[in-house]
Amino acid sequence: MEIEEELTSPFVGRSKRAALRVGAALSATTAPHPKCLRVAPTFRPPHNGRGERVVTVAREWIGTPYVHQASVKGVGCDCLGLLRGVWRELHGAEPEDAPPYSPDWAEATGNETLYLALGRHLAEIAPRNIAPGDISLFRMTPRGAAKHCGIVANKNGVATLIHARQNKRVSEEAFSPFWWQKLAFAFSLHSVA
Repeated sequence: MEIEEELTSPFVGRSKRAALRVGAALSATTAPHPKCLRVAPTFRPPHNGRGERVVTVAREWIGTPYVHQASVKGVGCDCLGLLRGVWRELHGAEPEDAPPYSPDWAEATGNETLYLALGRHLAEIAPRNIAPGDISLFRMTPRGAAKHCGIVANKNGVATLIHARQNKRVSEEAFSPFWWQKLAFAFSLHSVA
């Protein structure tokens, strides 16, 4: 008997599901994608413990339901709401109010609104230099504005992403090739005074 099981770790190839025999293990030749094997020593240094603090606070939000425009731990948040909540826990009041926005705000305006807003308050870094605790900003369509964000982490030597996605709770998942391909910008949250 075979079942389809959604993969929870990053595997080479484009398949989102793998057929497994009940009780059978994945083939030894199935290996994580090289970009997902970034262990802590290959990340940029972890910012004297500040990056770990960002990750610790973000992990406390795991399980929070997705609620558009919300930012309340355990009650609801979207991807920006997660960042806003982590900011408040680390730095106090938010530096500016987030204006109301629709789920299709990026498609409607075409502007890099989120990128510009993050740039006003965070230090931009090269995406190839991300480390645990950094903010990643993704372009979900090739010609669209960057509109999804999350917090980079590391779990058992594998790069991970803590984020809120529509119709899902805040989760931590492998920073898979899917996410690496969509990574447009990166920022350092822990460099803020």
